[in-house]
Amino acid sequence: MTRITVPFKADPPDGEAVEELSWGQREIWTAMVRQEWWLPIGYARAVPPGTTVEDLADEVRYMMSRYPTLRTTLRYDPDGRTRQVVAGAGEIEVELVDAADDEDPERVADQVRQRYWDGDYDLVHGWPIWVAVIRHRGAPTHLVTVMSHLVLDAFGGIVMLEEVAARPAEPTAMPPAEQVRWQASPAGQRQNAAALRYWEKVLRAVPARRFPHRHEPRAPRHWEGRFRSPAAHLALRVLAARTKVDASPLLLATFAIAMARHTGINPVVVQVVVNNRFRPGLARSMSPLSQTGVCAIDLAGLSVDDAVRLTARQAIAAYKHAYYNPSDVDDLVARLARERGEELDLACFFNDRRIEVRTQAPTPPPAPSEVYAALPRSTFEWTRRRDTSFERMFAHIEDVPDAMAITVAGDTHYMSPDDLEAVVRGMEAVAVEAALDPAATTGVHRS
Repeated sequence: MTRITVPFKADPPDGEAVEELSWGQREIWTAMVRQEWWLPIGYARAVPPGTTVEDLADEVRYMMSRYPTLRTTLRYDPDGRTRQVVAGAGEIEVELVDAADDEDPERVADQVRQRYWDGDYDLVHGWPIWVAVIRHRGAPTHLVTVMSHLVLDAFGGIVMLEEVAARPAEPTAMPPAEQVRWQASPAGQRQNAAALRYWEKVLRAVPARRFPHRHEPRAPRHWEGRFRSPAAHLALRVLAARTKVDASPLLLATFAIAMARHTGINPVVVQVVVNNRFRPGLARSMSPLSQTGVCAIDLAGLSVDDAVRLTARQAIAAYKHAYYNPSDVDDLVARLARERGEELDLACFFNDRRIEVRTQAPTPPPAPSEVYAALPRSTFEWTRRRDTSFERMFAHIEDVPDAMAITVAGDTHYMSPDDLEAVVRGMEAVAVEAALDPAATTGVHRS
């Protein structure tokens, strides 16, 4: 195996820093521990013809110098806390992988990406990033970059790619160590206290359970499936035009209605993944900032249109209060569970991770006949089964044009495979019913 060593130094210059994990880092770290996986993020990117290994080494040097999270390792202290150590300088090894003359270099690049994806990170002694240059007949064709989710989230990855291309002179966002200092400040503590008050108010007023009963778990226990619905995509365009509500809360509303119909539990309580980059100083941050906000949506006796508008209001409140110390929320949930004398189950998640589709210009709504005609094109397939855990229920909205695209993952002890499939097909049913009938109701009744 051939490697080259790339030295780097923080730019702007900075010495070693030791801090607590930021709120966003804590959130993703606990998810990584809970799910027993590094939750890697990365890509295999084709490079322009004529690019040299030296060009790509310079790009890696720029990334390591500019972004403190790439120079971050973890330290487990005797007090039981995990802290981040940000280096001021260092070296990183870049793997050089030569595709055979008769091999497709894109395929080789994806194989390397998958090898890194499945690898075992050492976040104490090694950098949280793995890099390889793929060469074909002596010339670089691809740069493979895979990072632990502790380094960045999807929106941060977009920032990194844009800045690597543009090379702005000055830092454009608050780095994690500075975020930690702000979070400990009076302003940060006021934000945290407001979030805790909101969470407590919501959680005191909702049923403890998200799922109606337990099942005999399968082996492997945790299943993931993929649903694609062109009909639901068309139906959501009809609903968006009629309700004047954005697609993200529309999707959340259809998920909530489908959950309530299938489980019989209302209000629906769901943790919504929130990209906190709308906050001051964080718009161009590369580091992980996504946290969950809690929504409690009472759907009883509503039309679908009214449920959509209610969900949009609830989502705004959740977004506002999705920046907090995760340890404090964990303590709050544990205290409320003791007071209620039962587990408070919050393991139901919704994540709209669309990027490109979100930014597309709105188009005129289709005719009802188009929605109905698209129904036979819906597809569902199981894609993964594993013993390491997913959350009990997690619906991811994917960046796929011309379809409502959902990855659904769950713990079969709480949501059987039939339950998981029923919920995403139920989302399609809600959207199509409401598109064809403006008076359609949620079908949810008060307990």
